[in-house]
Amino acid sequence: MKDWTLFEKIWLTSFTLINIYLFFAWDDTLLGLISSITGMLCVVLVAKGKLSNYYFGMIQTSTYAYISYTYGLYGEAMLNGLFYFPIQFIGLYMWSRHKVKEGAIGEDVEVKRLTTKGWITVITISIVASLVYAEVLSLINAQQVRIDSMAVVLSIIAQFLMIKRYAEQWIMWIVVNALSVVLWIVTLTQSGGNDWSMLVMWIAFLFNSIFGYYNWIKMSKGQP
Repeated sequence: MKDWTLFEKIWLTSFTLINIYLFFAWDDTLLGLISSITGMLCVVLVAKGKLSNYYFGMIQTSTYAYISYTYGLYGEAMLNGLFYFPIQFIGLYMWSRHKVKEGAIGEDVEVKRLTTKGWITVITISIVASLVYAEVLSLINAQQVRIDSMAVVLSIIAQFLMIKRYAEQWIMWIVVNALSVVLWIVTLTQSGGNDWSMLVMWIAFLFNSIFGYYNWIKMSKGQP
């Protein structure tokens, strides 16, 4: 961790310790703890532009898919099990083909920026797809349909932007993570579940997405 800043080390250590505390204090599930910790490792490594994020992503997406399914969050379960998990392998391949030159800011990945035309396309697809997917989730009696639908659609779009190495992916992730925090607060409160590490994980994701946007903008300025 020679290229990690003090802030990054404190950030990762703090949320890891919080999750371990919750595991013992609130009788959390072991699977929830594993999913939360690997998830935080994954997003921090993405923010730093490191290829190794995908290895932790494989663990996190598979475990989170199962946990979401047990709470009736079928949109989240399908998103992670059928989309996020297999796309980790694609992302690993795509990033490995676009490594930065030695000496550039950040590790492994070249950063691109989204154009105005690109933003219009992203926003249009987001609105239409969210409305359509909400109807699909309603048909299978899913929970928290509107929030779940929007979070899923924006997550898919953000993931594609991530694979294509656009810094603006982080704006999408900020919205997704904020929605997911609300989703899990409502779900855990209504169901009486004890997987509070999922909520802590999404709060950590939210803060990390803000840091990720800042870091990727800095990376883009430091690359030719």
